[in-house]
Amino acid sequence: MASKRAVIFQNDCIYHLFNRGVERRPIFFTPRDYKRFMSLLEYYRFHEIAKSYSHFLRLSLIEQSVFRQSLESKTTAIDILAFCLMPNHYHIIVKQNVDRGIHSFLSNVTNGYTKYLNTKRERVGPLYQGPFKAVYIETDEQLLHLSRYVHINPTVSNVVTLNALSSYPWSSFPDYLDNSAKSFINTSKILSHFKTNQEYKDFVYDHISYAEQLEKIKHLAMEEV
Repeated sequence: MASKRAVIFQNDCIYHLFNRGVERRPIFFTPRDYKRFMSLLEYYRFHEIAKSYSHFLRLSLIEQSVFRQSLESKTTAIDILAFCLMPNHYHIIVKQNVDRGIHSFLSNVTNGYTKYLNTKRERVGPLYQGPFKAVYIETDEQLLHLSRYVHINPTVSNVVTLNALSSYPWSSFPDYLDNSAKSFINTSKILSHFKTNQEYKDFVYDHISYAEQLEKIKHLAMEEV
């Protein structure tokens, strides 16, 4: 990853992280690929993990359960507020909790996924189009509209229909619609601005309002995706 970037990551601040495949090629090919990336997101959000995810997978089921319990008592390097995985790119909204939390989190996730996919598909070389991009989210208004942009991305990009958006499995949108589901996504920051889950869902589905706000968040979104 690049040693210099325009954004300086600070604790307790929120950022939009995104990247896409080299030459805009796909980075996810099967449901297993999406699931692997999501597992990496969940695993590496913790601070100072003693084992790599690949090492963790080699443990017995009992050892995995014990290790997962130990993770739950650890500090999280970042909180994941929202995410969406698309065939050739990803969006993740995170809050940094510890120094260099974002760097360690995303480095572990993307490097781990690259090794997984390169091995699986017998490929070599970089998977992503350069270092990840990051934008500092300055206000709650930006955060809300950005979360809508991220969650509506599968429909805007014609991956799924609008009717299927709420059940798109490779994003955090379903987590925002069901409080009873156990999730590694921290939905409280965004949902605190809405009275109910349905109200947030209506906000996401509100095309007219979305179009009006699009210009406000254009600099927060990935260019030409």
